[in-house]
Amino acid sequence: MLTFIQTGGFFMWPLLACSILTMAIIIERFWVLRKSRVAPKNLLLDVMSRLRDDRMSLDYIRSMQNTAGLSSIFAAGLMNSKYGRNSMKESMQEAAGHVIHDLEKFMSSLGTIAAISPLLGLLGTVVGMIKVFSVLMEQGAGNTALLAGGISEALLTTAAGLGVAIPALVFHRYFSRKIDEVVVIMEQQSTKLVDALHNDRESKAGVSQ
Repeated sequence: MLTFIQTGGFFMWPLLACSILTMAIIIERFWVLRKSRVAPKNLLLDVMSRLRDDRMSLDYIRSMQNTAGLSSIFAAGLMNSKYGRNSMKESMQEAAGHVIHDLEKFMSSLGTIAAISPLLGLLGTVVGMIKVFSVLMEQGAGNTALLAGGISEALLTTAAGLGVAIPALVFHRYFSRKIDEVVVIMEQQSTKLVDALHNDRESKAGVSQ
């Protein structure tokens, strides 16, 4: 690997840094974007069960505030539910904005790597070809070793640039789609909580009257 990098020339080093950063972001995003972490399957059922059985406590809501994803959105809504449906929805939307911002963390970096890696490879290719033509001008076509070295550098940087950019682009699209799916789930679950909580209160108020 070291020989491969040295043969490719200077531009192999920034491409190597991009590849390491890409791998780190991919691993981190796989860990952070787990549905079990962001939008637990039975969270709404648990919250509704606690509300129905009058087991919803302030400590439980605060523990939800300290949890990432849908839990923090629910906590924001529950803390403001007594002020009415609109206030509850607004507080949940504000919390959702922070959650979505966290979900999209490093996505711009991944997209940037996908965009610049081929350009770095192309730049390395141009530099390699310049070296080839410099050898041709100075020594003619007889020095095949130097010619091969310049051509090899050009080809290696192109391949390395594409080798970094393709996975970065694929996973950028994959994570973007995953984030969209999670956001839709959180919106649906939040709407269900608001409707269930306030419809229940409205029905109780109607009965009491």
